[in-house]
Amino acid sequence: MMMYLVFWGILCAVMVIAELATLQLITIWFAVGAIGAFFMALCDFGFTAQLAVFVIVSVALLLATRPLLKSIRVKRIAPMNADKDIGETAVIIQEVNASLGTGRARTNGVDWIAISETGEILPKDSIVRITRIDGAKLVVRRDQNA
Repeated sequence: MMMYLVFWGILCAVMVIAELATLQLITIWFAVGAIGAFFMALCDFGFTAQLAVFVIVSVALLLATRPLLKSIRVKRIAPMNADKDIGETAVIIQEVNASLGTGRARTNGVDWIAISETGEILPKDSIVRITRIDGAKLVVRRDQNA
């Protein structure tokens, strides 16, 4: 009996540690199942009964709570601050020239590396429209309204 108590206690501890390491709310249910099996061992039930309680409690909790937790944990993709600049205008502060590898633009007081969407050379002080953001680079095109 003592061997089973130690086994279920260690299994519970390992599951709790694994849960703390991953924070996925999966192994915690196996820790609860191990606690159920631990109490079965305390009541001197056989290993088969202990194992059955471990499996039943673990699986029941997992199946009962997983869909609920999945719906709660769904993350809405919110646009990043930089994505809000798409469609806005920027001012070229260094000539955009792909062959020279130059180009900087400023929008909302922030300087960015800028590349031309069409590959054209964009002179300093020209107004451009931001079409997308590629990593830390603004992809721009000449603004037709400027």
